[in-house]
Amino acid sequence: MSNGPSRRCARTPGPARSSTGSSTDQTLERTSVANVTGVSAGRDRLAKEYATDEIVVEWEPRLCFHSRNCVRSLPQVFDESRRPWVRVDAASADEVEAAVARCPSGALRTRRVGIPRANGNEPTEVCASAGGPLLVSGGVRILDADGNVLFEGERAALCRCGGSQNKPFCDGTHKTNGFRG
Repeated sequence: MSNGPSRRCARTPGPARSSTGSSTDQTLERTSVANVTGVSAGRDRLAKEYATDEIVVEWEPRLCFHSRNCVRSLPQVFDESRRPWVRVDAASADEVEAAVARCPSGALRTRRVGIPRANGNEPTEVCASAGGPLLVSGGVRILDADGNVLFEGERAALCRCGGSQNKPFCDGTHKTNGFRG
């Protein structure tokens, strides 16, 4: 993720300490956010897939905070007013992959059919978005207080307003609860 004018970013090759805006600080490590509370390990992990012969788009609704980056990037593919809301065949696989790469939460992911995924060895970067969540990229593992893995992926958006009903993930509540960050 780029260090744009609306974000304060920290690239972390090792452990980094970051406040989420709540009363509980969380330790952000190369691939871990440990001792997170507020999420049940049994939470629904529904993921939907939309595919062509070239590319598969995976959408995990529980991670989405509705930034609408996908819709703005490729409206002919991503349109929340229709069902199914993703039509992968409405653009080239390269265009779809580029649009999905703009998803800050990791709710959207792609994989190429017949091509193994690359190992994510990017340095971890933590960005506090203006008035929104902490955006973590470069490999994320989130564990509950008992050490159970709640999430593992390349990107995540973590609540820092304290109002999310999907903690530790952002659910977009910051847009309506007056959070300033």
